[in-house]
Amino acid sequence: MRVLLVEDDPLLGQAIRDQVSHDGHSTDYVGNLRDARSYVQAANYDLILLDLLLPDGRGIDFLRELRTHGSTVAVIILTALDQVSNRVAGLNAGADDYLVKPFDLSELSARVNAVARRYSGNPNPLITMGDLEIDLTAHRIRRNGHTISLTASEWALLEAFIHRQDMILSKAQLEQRLYSFGDEIGSNTIEVHMSRLRKKLGADLIETVRGLGYRLRPAR
Repeated sequence: MRVLLVEDDPLLGQAIRDQVSHDGHSTDYVGNLRDARSYVQAANYDLILLDLLLPDGRGIDFLRELRTHGSTVAVIILTALDQVSNRVAGLNAGADDYLVKPFDLSELSARVNAVARRYSGNPNPLITMGDLEIDLTAHRIRRNGHTISLTASEWALLEAFIHRQDMILSKAQLEQRLYSFGDEIGSNTIEVHMSRLRKKLGADLIETVRGLGYRLRPAR
């Protein structure tokens, strides 16, 4: 997924960014609402991790702006405000989940994965495709009892297709989900990742739609 983290505490923000990136998600990190507004105009995010108390305003107002303008991006609020009224206000404003600081980073990973599954339309973390058994929570794939190891980038690609089955994803769309702003992207990087993914999972799992991109085609 492409994730935007909005958090003004640099130590916490870096820890969260490292965790989310380690889980295989492309993560952009900003510390104020001004930059957050600029980033959401420049990229299509799947999830926003949003602090409520920021130097230039309230995160809940930013959330209301998003929903007022029709944005359906998933939002998880991260805040030290632990009163029930604060949680209710955040959820009523359009948040999908709410984590109170301090929280364990492993719990954050679980919440992110749960929201991703809900938005994909498949809340089940266990998926079967032909002879492949895919556990999205554990980041594990098995074929006939044998584990297949994927890199973080290969996982990100596979999840992009799983969450958008039957959709054609262009090279540009896949790059958005793999890389953050400032990352250097080679001209054939996606092609290299796709080639390696096909070698590991089967050449017929993902088809190339000439001139348009790639599409998941579950093996039968």
